Amino acid sequence: MTGAKPLAEREASPERTELRQAAQQFEAILLRQMLASARNTDFGGNDLISGEGEDTFREMRDARFAEVTAQSGQLGFAAAIEQQLSRFLPQGES
Repeated sequence: MTGAKPLAEREASPERTELRQAAQQFEAILLRQMLASARNTDFGGNDLISGEGEDTFREMRDARFAEVTAQSGQLGFAAAIEQQLSRFLPQGES
């Protein structure tokens, strides 16, 4: 793969590109919050490996997973947000 952006991104206005990026960032934040909430659930098990280092690594891993997932568009939150907010862009930009 050459790393070229999809056709829709290459032809998008700067405002639309910024909107798309903001929507993806919002989706990543939402996913990080969902993962953090899921991890806070206590099922009564004992952690064999625990500590501050493990917590930091888990947070970093979850953050990266959320970013990659949001950029892939698999969940569709970012696309829905972009579609809803694009109506506020100047005419001809959406």
